[in-house]
Formats: sequence, structure tokens, C-alpha cells
Amino acid sequence: MITHDFPFDPTYGYTLDDLLAVTAPAEPADFQSFWQDKYAKARQIPLNIDRREIESPDAAFQLYRVSYDSWDGVRIGAWITVPKSEPIESATVVGHGYGGRDAPGFEEPIKNTVCIYPCVRGFQLSPHQTYPGDGHKHVMVGIESEDSYSHLGSVVDYWLAASVLESLYPQTSDKLYYLGGSFGGGIGALMLPWDSRFKKAFLDIPSFGNHPLRVELPCVGSGESVQKHFKEGHPEVLEVLSYFDAAIAAKHIQIPVFVAAATFDPAVPPPGQFAVYNSLSGPKELFIRQAAHFELSGNEHDNAATHARLLRWFAQ
Repeated sequence: MITHDFPFDPTYGYTLDDLLAVTAPAEPADFQSFWQDKYAKARQIPLNIDRREIESPDAAFQLYRVSYDSWDGVRIGAWITVPKSEPIESATVVGHGYGGRDAPGFEEPIKNTVCIYPCVRGFQLSPHQTYPGDGHKHVMVGIESEDSYSHLGSVVDYWLAASVLESLYPQTSDKLYYLGGSFGGGIGALMLPWDSRFKKAFLDIPSFGNHPLRVELPCVGSGESVQKHFKEGHPEVLEVLSYFDAAIAAKHIQIPVFVAAATFDPAVPPPGQFAVYNSLSGPKELFIRQAAHFELSGNEHDNAATHARLLRWFAQ
């Protein structure tokens, strides 16, 4: 038993067998055509890339600040890390959680890769008056329609981050990977089915799985805002969210995906995380975390074990 002071049980009473049985909700009839259309339109956006080298805190990497145009004219900022002593063999888009990203990383579980770390619209390097850099507020922007919802723009921000890598490092175009956790895990699941450039992915504690279930499970974080909106007399929000359900999208992912899902999580209810993993259609692997979005002794061991497995998995 994990000791906590939440007014609800962050395991939600689910056993591991229960979690492995959670499925995706019903899919909108035009789910595939909706996303295929958005992807086609996104790829037509001129990137207008700006890149400049900045001082790197890690001597093993060159570091660049880049910016590019995305959906609805929003300018996206990102960092790119390039290994100095290794031949570049692949490229990786790295998504972030709903707290955004303050800096790039230098210890990703992929060797010889150039990484782009985009800040989705509203966060850190990508400030915008329409999109707040706060998960509770960002998750509600444009939620009245699938054509205006913030998560649509966020998906495009990551698609076009891949296009930036393709443009700047064309030698990596046949080896493109994705890493993303929490918000970035859910957005990654929404993004991957429609973009054949990606060859493998890691989704860590992915959010936005099985929205009809999520709005019934008490939680903290961005899900709490959506749940409050739903219960204050907006049941129609589930129609919009059905287009942004990571578990539904996962059914359309064919590439190999490694998922780390937690059995205790007060911010992203575990049944939603497992719904994403369970729905994946292609080759998949699972690592079970004891807890996520919660400080707990032993989390560091889960992180180390996940990192070690991913090093082998991406090297295969």
C-alpha cells in the first residue's frame, strides 16, 4: 500500500488484471478521415525555420535554438541537440509533460541521435496569447469543437517538429523516433498513426486514454479541469474529446511502441494509461511503474530500469 493524502484512491481499485482489460471507447465514424485530413493540411504549412547555435551545458553536444511556423500561424520554439563525437544515425522528437519544458535533455535512451525538443503552443519557448502555459487552462482551450481544440494544434506542433528534423538532417529521414511522457505520451499516441515517418516510439504514462472513463475518475492535473467542465453540464464535451482519445488512436498505430504505465497515479488515472497500451495494434512492450506523478521511494529504480530497457529496445 502506498501512503498518500489524496481524498481518492489513485489506484481506483483496479488490479493489474483489471488494468490489462481496459479497452478503448467507441470510435467516431470519421476518426480516421479527420486525422488524415489534418495531417495532409499540416504538411503543407511552410516551416520558415530559424536556427542559431547557443552555448551547450554538455560538452558532448552542440545545442541550437530553433523556431518554426505551425497550425493557425503559431510560432513554435524548440531546442535541438546534436552529438559531437558520434555519427548521426537517427532523429528523435521528444515530447513534454503538461508542465512544459524548461530545457533540453542530454541523456535520451537512443545513441547517435539528433533530438528536437519542441515546446507546444503556449509553453516556455512558444508563448501565445490564446494558449496559456498552464495545463489546467491549456486543456480547455477550444474544447467546444474538434477543429479548434488545443490538442489538435499540439499534435501538429510535433508533426512539424519532425519536419524540421527532416529538413535540417535529411540523412536521418528513414530513422525517426518519438519519445513522450504524460501529456507528451497522449499527444504522441494521437500523432503517430497518421505520420509514416516515425519508426518506433516510447509513450511514458500516456494521458488522454478513454475519456468517458477519465471524466468519471477523480484526479488532479489537467484531467480535473475537463472533468469539472463535463460535470457542470457539458456532456457534449465527450463528442469533441472522442477525436482526441489516445486509446482510440492507439488502435491505428502499427509501428513498435514501448509503453511505461503506472498502477498508482493521481494525475493520469492508470486505467486510461493501460487503455492506450492495450489498444496498440502493432508490436508493443510494457513496463509497469509502481507510481507516477507522485514522489515515492523507488521511482528512481523504475526510471533506471526503463532507461536500460529502452537503450536495448531502440538499438534493436
